[in-house]
Amino acid sequence: MAILVTGSTGTIGSRVVAGLVSGGADVHALARTPEKTNLPGAKVVKGDLMDVDAMRAALRSATTLFLLNAVTPDEVTQALIALNLAREAGVERIVYLSVMGSDRYTNVPHFTGKHTVERMIEQFDLPATILRPNYFMQNDLALKDVIGGHGVYPMPVGSIGLSMVDVDDIAQVAVKELLRRERSAERLPREIINIVGPDVLTGASTAAIWSEVLGRAIAYGGDDTDAYEQQLRSFAPAWMAYDLRLMLDRFQRDGLAATDTDIKKITDVLGKAPRSYRDFAIKAAALWAIA
Repeated sequence: MAILVTGSTGTIGSRVVAGLVSGGADVHALARTPEKTNLPGAKVVKGDLMDVDAMRAALRSATTLFLLNAVTPDEVTQALIALNLAREAGVERIVYLSVMGSDRYTNVPHFTGKHTVERMIEQFDLPATILRPNYFMQNDLALKDVIGGHGVYPMPVGSIGLSMVDVDDIAQVAVKELLRRERSAERLPREIINIVGPDVLTGASTAAIWSEVLGRAIAYGGDDTDAYEQQLRSFAPAWMAYDLRLMLDRFQRDGLAATDTDIKKITDVLGKAPRSYRDFAIKAAALWAIA
Protein backbone atom coordinates (compact mmCIF):
# COMPACT_ATOMS: atom_id res chain seq x y z
CA MET A 1 0.00 0.00 0.00
CA ALA A 2 0.97 3.66 -0.27
CA ILE A 3 1.56 6.88 1.61
CA LEU A 4 -0.85 9.57 0.37
CA VAL A 5 0.63 13.08 0.52
CA THR A 6 -1.69 16.10 0.36
CA GLY A 7 -0.28 19.56 -0.32
CA SER A 8 2.26 17.68 -2.40
CA THR A 9 3.34 20.53 -4.67
CA GLY A 10 4.05 23.11 -1.97
CA THR A 11 7.18 24.04 -0.04
CA ILE A 12 6.83 21.31 2.59
CA GLY A 13 4.85 18.74 0.61
CA SER A 14 7.27 18.55 -2.31
CA ARG A 15 10.16 17.99 0.09
CA VAL A 16 8.19 15.29 1.91
CA VAL A 17 7.44 13.50 -1.38
CA ALA A 18 11.13 13.59 -2.36
CA GLY A 19 12.20 12.30 1.05
CA LEU A 20 9.70 9.46 1.02
CA VAL A 21 10.72 8.43 -2.50
CA SER A 22 14.37 8.45 -1.39
CA GLY A 23 13.36 6.27 1.55
CA GLY A 24 11.89 3.66 -0.78
CA ALA A 25 8.22 4.34 -0.03
CA ASP A 26 5.33 3.93 -2.44
CA VAL A 27 4.16 7.55 -2.65
CA HIS A 28 0.86 8.84 -4.00
CA ALA A 29 0.80 12.63 -4.36
CA LEU A 30 -2.54 14.41 -4.48
CA ALA A 31 -2.60 17.28 -7.01
CA ARG A 32 -5.28 19.29 -8.80
CA THR A 33 -3.41 19.19 -12.13
CA PRO A 34 -1.29 16.02 -12.37
CA GLU A 35 -0.26 16.88 -15.93
CA LYS A 36 1.55 19.98 -14.62
CA THR A 37 3.07 18.28 -11.58
CA ASN A 38 6.70 17.17 -11.51
CA LEU A 39 7.31 14.85 -8.55
CA PRO A 40 9.81 12.20 -9.70
CA GLY A 41 9.22 8.74 -8.27
CA ALA A 42 5.70 9.46 -7.03
CA LYS A 43 2.36 8.45 -8.49
CA VAL A 44 0.43 11.69 -8.92
CA VAL A 45 -3.32 11.31 -8.38
CA LYS A 46 -5.86 13.92 -9.39
CA GLY A 47 -7.96 15.55 -6.70
CA ASP A 48 -8.13 18.05 -3.87
CA LEU A 49 -9.28 18.02 -0.28
CA MET A 50 -12.78 19.25 -1.12
CA ASP A 51 -13.33 16.60 -3.79
CA VAL A 52 -14.91 13.85 -1.70
CA ASP A 53 -15.04 11.27 -4.50
CA ALA A 54 -11.39 11.82 -5.45
CA MET A 55 -10.30 11.65 -1.80
CA ARG A 56 -12.27 8.43 -1.26
CA ALA A 57 -10.56 6.87 -4.27
CA ALA A 58 -7.11 8.07 -3.22
CA LEU A 59 -7.51 6.81 0.35
CA ARG A 60 -8.68 3.36 -0.77
CA SER A 61 -5.15 2.63 -1.98
CA ALA A 62 -3.37 4.23 0.99
CA THR A 63 -2.32 2.91 4.37
CA THR A 64 -0.76 6.18 5.57
CA LEU A 65 -1.87 9.81 5.18
CA PHE A 66 0.20 12.98 5.34
CA LEU A 67 -2.37 15.73 5.88
CA LEU A 68 -1.11 19.17 4.94
CA ASN A 69 -3.55 21.85 3.94
CA ALA A 70 -2.87 25.50 3.26
CA VAL A 71 -4.18 28.51 5.17
CA THR A 72 -7.51 29.11 3.42
CA PRO A 73 -10.99 30.19 4.56
CA ASP A 74 -12.18 26.56 4.40
CA GLU A 75 -9.05 24.99 5.93
CA VAL A 76 -10.93 23.31 8.79
CA THR A 77 -13.55 21.84 6.46
CA GLN A 78 -10.82 20.46 4.20
CA ALA A 79 -8.99 18.79 7.06
CA LEU A 80 -12.05 17.34 8.78
CA ILE A 81 -13.36 15.88 5.52
CA ALA A 82 -9.97 14.27 4.88
CA LEU A 83 -9.77 12.78 8.36
CA ASN A 84 -13.34 11.46 8.27
CA LEU A 85 -12.68 9.86 4.89
CA ALA A 86 -9.45 8.37 6.24
CA ARG A 87 -11.42 6.82 9.14
CA GLU A 88 -13.97 5.52 6.65
CA ALA A 89 -11.18 3.93 4.60
CA GLY A 90 -9.57 2.35 7.66
CA VAL A 91 -6.35 4.37 7.42
CA GLU A 92 -4.58 3.94 10.75
CA ARG A 93 -1.35 5.83 10.11
CA ILE A 94 -1.60 9.63 9.96
CA VAL A 95 0.79 12.57 10.20
CA TYR A 96 -0.88 15.98 10.46
CA LEU A 97 0.94 19.28 9.95
CA SER A 98 -0.37 21.75 12.54
CA VAL A 99 1.40 24.77 14.06
CA MET A 100 3.19 25.40 17.34
CA GLY A 101 0.99 27.34 19.73
CA SER A 102 -2.23 26.09 18.13
CA ASP A 103 -3.70 25.46 21.57
CA ARG A 104 -2.71 28.88 22.97
CA TYR A 105 -3.19 31.41 20.16
CA THR A 106 -6.96 31.12 20.40
CA ASN A 107 -7.75 34.41 18.62
CA VAL A 108 -5.62 33.65 15.55
CA PRO A 109 -7.87 31.98 12.95
CA HIS A 110 -5.42 29.60 11.31
CA PHE A 111 -3.94 28.55 14.67
CA THR A 112 -7.33 27.78 16.19
CA GLY A 113 -8.41 26.08 12.96
CA LYS A 114 -5.52 23.66 13.24
CA HIS A 115 -6.24 23.09 16.92
CA THR A 116 -9.82 22.15 16.00
CA VAL A 117 -8.39 19.46 13.73
CA GLU A 118 -6.13 18.30 16.57
CA ARG A 119 -9.21 18.01 18.80
CA MET A 120 -10.85 15.66 16.30
CA ILE A 121 -7.70 13.55 16.21
CA GLU A 122 -7.78 13.32 20.00
CA GLN A 123 -11.52 12.74 20.35
CA PHE A 124 -11.60 9.89 17.86
CA ASP A 125 -8.27 8.49 19.11
CA LEU A 126 -6.79 8.59 15.62
CA PRO A 127 -3.32 7.03 15.38
CA ALA A 128 -1.52 10.20 14.38
CA THR A 129 1.60 12.24 14.85
CA ILE A 130 0.77 15.93 15.12
CA LEU A 131 3.65 18.08 13.93
CA ARG A 132 3.69 21.60 15.33
CA PRO A 133 6.33 23.69 13.55
CA ASN A 134 7.38 27.15 14.64
CA TYR A 135 7.57 30.15 12.29
CA PHE A 136 9.28 29.15 9.02
CA MET A 137 12.70 30.71 8.40
CA GLN A 138 11.98 30.55 4.67
CA ASN A 139 9.16 33.09 5.10
CA ASP A 140 11.97 35.62 5.32
CA LEU A 141 13.20 34.86 1.80
CA ALA A 142 10.44 37.17 0.59
CA LEU A 143 12.18 40.02 2.44
CA LYS A 144 15.19 40.12 0.10
CA ASP A 145 14.54 43.60 -1.28
CA VAL A 146 13.80 45.14 2.11
CA ILE A 147 16.75 43.55 3.92
CA GLY A 148 19.23 43.84 1.06
CA GLY A 149 17.96 47.02 -0.53
CA HIS A 150 16.82 49.11 2.42
CA GLY A 151 18.86 47.68 5.29
CA VAL A 152 15.82 46.78 7.40
CA TYR A 153 14.51 43.53 8.85
CA PRO A 154 10.81 44.37 8.61
CA MET A 155 8.92 41.48 10.24
CA PRO A 156 7.36 42.86 13.46
CA VAL A 157 8.05 39.75 15.53
CA GLY A 158 8.68 41.66 18.74
CA SER A 159 11.10 41.32 21.63
CA ILE A 160 10.06 38.12 23.43
CA GLY A 161 11.25 35.68 20.80
CA LEU A 162 10.48 32.81 18.43
CA SER A 163 12.35 29.58 17.75
CA MET A 164 12.17 29.82 13.95
CA VAL A 165 12.55 26.56 12.05
CA ASP A 166 13.95 25.56 8.67
CA VAL A 167 11.50 23.94 6.24
CA ASP A 168 14.00 21.16 5.46
CA ASP A 169 13.93 20.16 9.13
CA ILE A 170 10.12 20.13 9.07
CA ALA A 171 10.10 17.91 5.99
CA GLN A 172 12.71 15.55 7.45
CA VAL A 173 10.68 15.08 10.64
CA ALA A 174 7.54 14.44 8.58
CA VAL A 175 9.33 11.84 6.45
CA LYS A 176 10.73 10.06 9.50
CA GLU A 177 7.32 9.95 11.18
CA LEU A 178 5.53 8.80 8.03
CA LEU A 179 8.00 5.98 7.45
CA ARG A 180 7.94 5.00 11.13
CA ARG A 181 4.17 4.70 11.10
CA GLU A 182 3.95 3.10 7.64
CA ARG A 183 6.48 0.41 8.54
CA SER A 184 5.20 -0.36 12.02
CA ALA A 185 3.55 -3.75 12.43
CA GLU A 186 1.16 -2.30 15.00
CA ARG A 187 -1.03 0.72 15.53
CA LEU A 188 1.11 3.43 17.13
CA PRO A 189 -0.20 5.86 19.77
CA ARG A 190 -0.80 9.55 19.18
CA GLU A 191 2.15 11.88 19.53
CA ILE A 192 2.80 15.62 19.33
CA ILE A 193 6.16 16.98 18.19
CA ASN A 194 7.08 20.67 18.34
CA ILE A 195 9.45 21.38 15.45
CA VAL A 196 11.74 24.22 16.47
CA GLY A 197 15.05 25.87 15.74
CA PRO A 198 17.86 26.06 18.31
CA ASP A 199 17.70 29.80 19.03
CA VAL A 200 15.18 32.25 20.47
CA LEU A 201 15.05 35.09 17.95
CA THR A 202 13.66 38.58 18.46
CA GLY A 203 13.27 41.28 15.84
CA ALA A 204 16.46 42.96 17.05
CA SER A 205 18.53 39.76 17.27
CA THR A 206 17.39 38.65 13.81
CA ALA A 207 18.42 42.02 12.40
CA ALA A 208 21.79 41.59 14.14
CA ILE A 209 22.31 38.23 12.41
CA TRP A 210 21.64 39.85 9.04
CA SER A 211 24.09 42.63 9.93
CA GLU A 212 26.77 40.04 10.65
CA VAL A 213 26.05 37.96 7.56
CA LEU A 214 25.81 40.88 5.12
CA GLY A 215 28.65 42.88 6.67
CA ARG A 216 26.60 46.08 7.05
CA ALA A 217 24.07 47.50 9.45
CA ILE A 218 20.58 46.04 9.23
CA ALA A 219 18.03 47.70 11.51
CA TYR A 220 14.90 46.16 13.02
CA GLY A 221 11.85 47.84 11.51
CA GLY A 222 9.86 47.90 14.74
CA ASP A 223 6.59 46.49 16.05
CA ASP A 224 3.97 48.25 13.89
CA THR A 225 1.54 45.46 12.93
CA ASP A 226 -0.97 47.98 11.53
CA ALA A 227 1.53 48.95 8.84
CA TYR A 228 2.37 45.28 8.22
CA GLU A 229 -1.29 44.43 7.66
CA GLN A 230 -1.83 47.30 5.24
CA GLN A 231 1.32 46.46 3.27
CA LEU A 232 0.34 42.78 3.04
CA ARG A 233 -3.11 43.70 1.77
CA SER A 234 -1.49 45.10 -1.38
CA PHE A 235 -0.91 41.54 -2.61
CA ALA A 236 -2.85 39.19 -0.29
CA PRO A 237 -6.54 38.90 0.65
CA ALA A 238 -7.69 41.12 3.51
CA TRP A 239 -8.70 38.12 5.64
CA MET A 240 -5.22 36.61 5.34
CA ALA A 241 -3.47 39.89 6.09
CA TYR A 242 -5.57 40.29 9.23
CA ASP A 243 -5.01 36.65 10.29
CA LEU A 244 -1.23 37.07 10.01
CA ARG A 245 -1.36 40.43 11.76
CA LEU A 246 -3.13 38.75 14.70
CA MET A 247 -0.38 36.11 14.73
CA LEU A 248 2.31 38.80 14.92
CA ASP A 249 0.43 40.57 17.71
CA ARG A 250 0.60 37.33 19.69
CA PHE A 251 4.29 36.89 18.87
CA GLN A 252 4.85 40.33 20.40
CA ARG A 253 2.71 39.60 23.45
CA ASP A 254 3.63 35.99 24.21
CA GLY A 255 6.47 34.89 21.93
CA LEU A 256 6.78 31.34 20.60
CA ALA A 257 9.99 30.07 22.11
CA ALA A 258 11.10 26.45 22.34
CA THR A 259 11.79 24.76 25.64
CA ASP A 260 14.89 22.71 26.33
CA THR A 261 12.65 19.64 26.08
CA ASP A 262 11.47 20.73 22.61
CA ILE A 263 15.04 21.16 21.39
CA LYS A 264 16.16 17.82 22.81
CA LYS A 265 13.18 16.03 21.24
CA ILE A 266 13.70 17.52 17.78
CA THR A 267 17.44 16.84 17.94
CA ASP A 268 16.71 13.20 18.79
CA VAL A 269 14.16 12.87 15.96
CA LEU A 270 16.41 14.50 13.37
CA GLY A 271 19.55 12.77 14.60
CA LYS A 272 21.30 16.15 14.52
CA ALA A 273 20.88 19.69 15.78
CA PRO A 274 18.14 21.67 14.04
CA ARG A 275 19.39 24.30 11.62
CA SER A 276 20.15 27.74 13.03
CA TYR A 277 18.83 30.99 11.62
CA ARG A 278 22.41 32.17 11.08
CA ASP A 279 23.09 29.19 8.79
CA PHE A 280 19.85 29.93 6.94
CA ALA A 281 20.82 33.61 6.52
CA ILE A 282 24.27 32.71 5.18
CA LYS A 283 22.74 30.46 2.53
CA ALA A 284 20.04 33.01 1.66
CA ALA A 285 22.60 35.79 1.28
CA ALA A 286 24.66 33.60 -1.06
CA LEU A 287 21.57 32.84 -3.16
CA TRP A 288 20.65 36.52 -3.28
CA ALA A 289 24.17 37.39 -4.43
CA ILE A 290 23.92 34.83 -7.24
CA ALA A 291 20.51 36.13 -8.26
